[in-house]
Amino acid sequence: MKKQNMNTLKKTLWLAAAITGIALSACGGGGNASGNQAGNSIGWNASPDWINPSGGSSGSSNSGNSGNSAPPVTGDNTVPVRVDASTGNVNRLFASVTVCVPGAPGAQGAQGAGQCVTVDRMLVDTGSTGVRIAARALPTLAPLLLTQAGAADDPIGSAPIAECMPFASGFTWGSVKRADITIGSKTASNIPIQLYSDGAFSAPDDCVAHGGGDLGAALEGSGINGILGIDNFTSDSADAVTTAIPGNYYYCPSQNHCISTRMQASQEVMNPVAGFARDNNGTVIRLPAVPAAGQANVAGLLVFGIGTQPNNALPANATVVAVDKYGSFTTQYQGRVFNRSAIDSGTMSYAFPDTAIPVSAAGLYTPTSTLNLTATIDPTNGKSAPLQMPFTVGNATSLMASGYAAFNNIGQNFTSSNNNMFLWGLPFFYGRDVYTVIGNAKIGNQTGPFVAF
Repeated sequence: MKKQNMNTLKKTLWLAAAITGIALSACGGGGNASGNQAGNSIGWNASPDWINPSGGSSGSSNSGNSGNSAPPVTGDNTVPVRVDASTGNVNRLFASVTVCVPGAPGAQGAQGAGQCVTVDRMLVDTGSTGVRIAARALPTLAPLLLTQAGAADDPIGSAPIAECMPFASGFTWGSVKRADITIGSKTASNIPIQLYSDGAFSAPDDCVAHGGGDLGAALEGSGINGILGIDNFTSDSADAVTTAIPGNYYYCPSQNHCISTRMQASQEVMNPVAGFARDNNGTVIRLPAVPAAGQANVAGLLVFGIGTQPNNALPANATVVAVDKYGSFTTQYQGRVFNRSAIDSGTMSYAFPDTAIPVSAAGLYTPTSTLNLTATIDPTNGKSAPLQMPFTVGNATSLMASGYAAFNNIGQNFTSSNNNMFLWGLPFFYGRDVYTVIGNAKIGNQTGPFVAF
């Protein structure tokens, strides 16, 4: 696993291989009947304004519909996102993107002359940077995409570049390509993306040595076609600009020989939002609340920009959590300090270690009754007071028996290589607007990077 002081270790915890083999389930749960996360110790109502105040389960426990209205679709800076059971997994937030050969006529969304492909079931991930697409999702387009070259340490300057991107539970390995990426009506032109599992180059030993397994291989049959990484940063490794980090970027003189290298920031895999002409300083994820027993599916919005249009203003009473240059803050839970914590839409659970809670074979928590827990979120800038954050963990096996896809109380026993990660996964997002500010963007009197809700 990548050193914890490198921001190339992204927080997203992938459990696709483990979850796919489990029948989706559920019953029980806990908390109030509606699953609404408002009225907690944050000190303000955490439900977005667009939530139907008469929402909740509405007595229709068999329908899987909480009764919450969908968020309004307004402005040219929104794109629908969804949670459903199409991949056999739970709590996977998906969007579609259109990938085009740079400059192709179809870059604004039309499918033109075989130069553009729309890829669905892209995992929306606030825990990583950049677009990463499985080669199998672009079988005809991939050969048309220019492979990035010109690594900082390449003496000739023409060898293809590949990347080993380490996540909290494995890595993706594949070529770095250039493409136009369109999401909704927004296009990031000619940006570097990763085409993982493309078979172009053998994974170097020091990539494999970081452990966790090849996520590309694990996801081959999962139906997840890639990652839409929209975290707090423009490019995916500030450290690689100055250091050739083993297990990160490589230039490859031949198929079986790739050499660790430094990278110019402009050639690294890029956050597509930062590449938009407008509404490019961050994102808002808007998901309705779900009942404690779960919900069949959820429809929400991904909004581009913060404070750039009427539909993405940061509320004056929002809770702001400053993050460090690796996108992390500190969580304290039961006397332990986790200083590589993140609010991470790409992780399907509250992921943290607690040996007192029973677990399933897949590592999901299965308490005999729903647990009402609290952890403390501590921003990194020292200016904000620590925040007491309540959350619930139900019996995942019982919950998932329903076949529903969306749950606000799934927990997972997760221990990172040095036990300092606490991931506030997708359950945290239900019933909230979650803002992710890129870089040092100024939003009102707040300066990034930060997350807010």
